[in-house]
Amino acid sequence: MKNGLRKIYGVLGNPIGHSLSPVMHNAAFEAAGVNAQYVAFESLDLKGSIDGMRALGIRGMSITIPFKTSVIPYLDELDPLAEKIGAVNTLVKKNGWLKGYNTDGLGAMKALQTKIDLAGKRCVLVGAGGAARGIGFMARENGMELVVANRSVDRGIALADFLECPFIPLERIGEAVTDVLIQTTPVGMFPHEDASPVPDDVFQKEMVVMDAIYNPLETRLLKTARARGCATISGLEMFIHQGAEQFYLWTGLNPPMDVMRAVVRNALLK
Repeated sequence: MKNGLRKIYGVLGNPIGHSLSPVMHNAAFEAAGVNAQYVAFESLDLKGSIDGMRALGIRGMSITIPFKTSVIPYLDELDPLAEKIGAVNTLVKKNGWLKGYNTDGLGAMKALQTKIDLAGKRCVLVGAGGAARGIGFMARENGMELVVANRSVDRGIALADFLECPFIPLERIGEAVTDVLIQTTPVGMFPHEDASPVPDDVFQKEMVVMDAIYNPLETRLLKTARARGCATISGLEMFIHQGAEQFYLWTGLNPPMDVMRAVVRNALLK
């Protein structure tokens, strides 16, 4: 270990035991020669957690479920993109000043662009949480035609109004004609791998289907979509791309993406 105090970073959410962010970021720090440690903080006390981050000198934080929107009032500043989106998944502390960013949407778009040109494509966005806000906003910025589908009608309509797009209740998702389906809810996440929020008959050949969940590596939703002839994108790619942007925001260094991808994939395949 290098001389001097080790910088501390982490991920804040609840539940957090499934997160592979520590595996990914610690491998990235080591590969880049950064004297830092990334740890998981599981809490439902958001204010206390942010106060602790300030008091203990924690340099940066990933923000996950359920805090991506509720964390905003506790910050000193928002990056313009995060302010437009209204959701934050990354905190950077500099000179005592706490600034929020959103890298979810950027990560999702970079992952999608490996399979399809985005402009003009029809997209059904499943979910209405903080991740959906970031992904939906960036999808719209890239020229996609959105429809929001969500189990909670009130939350779904609120997000659709924000994105200026139609809303359909999740039980009517089969009525939507789409080129791309992006799943952003926690349904199907470890340890509930047998669950899927989307009926099997929704998936049509030549659709592109992406699940924001990365644990398991292939969710039931993706297995079904692949079996029905869809092109599929694991949440791993979105996770790596958004994590790479976080790494850059925290360190100013180019992220070692091959290392990040390999260590997360290996952890998922164990």
